[in-house]
Amino acid sequence: MTRTLVASATKEVIIGFDQPFCVIGERINPTGRKKLAAELQAGDFSTVEKDALAQVACGATVLDVNAGVVYNSNPNPNETEPPLMRKMIELVQGLVDVPLCIDSSVPAALTAGLETCQGRPLLNSVTGEEERLESILPLVKKYNVPVVAISNDDTGISEDPDVRFAVAKKIVERAADFGIPAHDIVVDPLVMPVGAMGTAGLQVFALVRRLREELGVNTTCGASNISFGLPNRHGINNAFLPMAAAAGMTSAIMNPVQAAATPKKIEDRVAELAAMGIVIPEGIDMDALAPLIGLGSTKATPSKEIEAIKAADFLMDNDASGGNWIRFNKPPASANAPQGARGDREGRRRRRG
Repeated sequence: MTRTLVASATKEVIIGFDQPFCVIGERINPTGRKKLAAELQAGDFSTVEKDALAQVACGATVLDVNAGVVYNSNPNPNETEPPLMRKMIELVQGLVDVPLCIDSSVPAALTAGLETCQGRPLLNSVTGEEERLESILPLVKKYNVPVVAISNDDTGISEDPDVRFAVAKKIVERAADFGIPAHDIVVDPLVMPVGAMGTAGLQVFALVRRLREELGVNTTCGASNISFGLPNRHGINNAFLPMAAAAGMTSAIMNPVQAAATPKKIEDRVAELAAMGIVIPEGIDMDALAPLIGLGSTKATPSKEIEAIKAADFLMDNDASGGNWIRFNKPPASANAPQGARGDREGRRRRRG
């Protein structure tokens, strides 16, 4: 049975066909996040800290760390990414105990991450491009780490799933030439947007089955790619992830955090209700109000995608006796609830009175 071991200084996570689905938190990445990119350029890591803690609290078992900021003062990533990667990894592994995924297209940044990271991180990534194979596979061998293998090569990304399988096979074979075993290769077969290609879901499910059965490798993907450009993206993602897991996918790079209700959203919703003649009393607890008016929690909570994954683990018998599912659905203890046996006895005495 194929098992890919990733580890922090204190915690191990196994990616495998008989293991719970591995959730790789994607939020520590400035790509497409202008606010985060600006903060990092200014030396402000407050969002990185917040995202690290929230993702782990909401179910991430591995955290992806990407330092791909394009600096206004210096556009050369070979100079800017390595020191930023070191700083971010030092910060994140000082806050949480989960393994990390070092994510960069810059070999020097990957090296800096490997030199800084404790344990056995996942390296993200290598492709079938010759230059990339020759620069990344020696790093994988030197540091004895697993690597994400993305199924594109010098010809680009093919829409033909047979071509993407052939690229993955090429990477596995080239890795073997370096003495890297197949169980340390986690293939990303590349998920296409279903809005642009109606067979995208069927393609990736078939590819994942082939990768498992013919190459014996674990797999991952950028989960939100499937719903790109469509309305109600969470609805599509919620269906896609369990189906991908059932086909044999063992991990995904994704956002485990449900967006919290902001004060502005609550204010706008209260104004809408007032326009309908529904008056909210002044001084009401907004944290308690938000779920009642359809906005969800004001705090970071697990996303619906996490819920779908937990259910899939249980249904696929990768959650012994449903323990993880039961814990996931256990309501949080009230801060005012009596604790322990003494508290229980006191509560019973009060009810009898």
